[in-house]
Order: sequence, then structure tokens, then C-alpha cells
Amino acid sequence: MPLTLEIVTPEARVYSDTVESVVIPTVEGEIGILPGHIPLLTQVNEGELRVAKDGRTVLLAVAGGFVQVEGDRVSVLAEYAVREEAIDEVTVEKAIQRAKEALQQAPTLEAAEVERLEGIVRFSVAQLALKKRKH
Repeated sequence: MPLTLEIVTPEARVYSDTVESVVIPTVEGEIGILPGHIPLLTQVNEGELRVAKDGRTVLLAVAGGFVQVEGDRVSVLAEYAVREEAIDEVTVEKAIQRAKEALQQAPTLEAAEVERLEGIVRFSVAQLALKKRKH
């Protein structure tokens, strides 16, 4: 019996399909989910999410949010998620640079803005790590 996986961000549904398994980066470490997994609710960490389907692996970079496993349904509600083939290294490197420059103003920024910028840097680094791993 396959898993039904759905990955959603505030902007879009990034992935929706039946899959054999999924490995998700969480705040407790990577977790692998197979059909029949116990119910689970945990936080998603930034990193590489791996989906196994038909003998192939689909890679996504994710950050923030939650994952819920209920029955054979896996729902990932992420702040950010992007498929490996959609990652543009130049754009990501520019985003890192802009965020780092903005963080240099940290003493004048609100705590929420600092946290948002740090999250952008972490997600961008996760994207670059995923993209460079494939080369």
C-alpha cells in the first residue's frame, strides 16, 4: 500500500503524489516514513527531503513548518519547499548575500526580521547543498 504525500507552502502545492517512502529532515533528525508508519506530528527542519517512487528518488529542499503522518497520508506544511530541478544556484547565492548584508544591520532590526533573514540563509544553504550534491 503506497503513501499519499503532499507538500504545501503558503504559495503553492509543491508536490502531491503516491510514493513508496519519504525521508524528511526534522528538528529531531531525519525520519524515514513507510506505509503503516505510526501517527506523527513534528517540526520540519531545513534540509533535503527525499521521495522514493518507482525506483527513482525525487529531491526537494525544505525549511520550516510541520509534518503530519496519519494512516498512509503524509502532509508536509512547509514555510519553504522547492524541487531540486527548480533550484537556480546563482539566484540562491544572491539571496544569501542579500540576507547576510541585511543581517549586518541586526542591532537595528526587530527580532522577527532577524529570524526571518536567518531562515532565508538556512534554506538557501540547504538548496545549494542539495544542488551541489547532484553534481
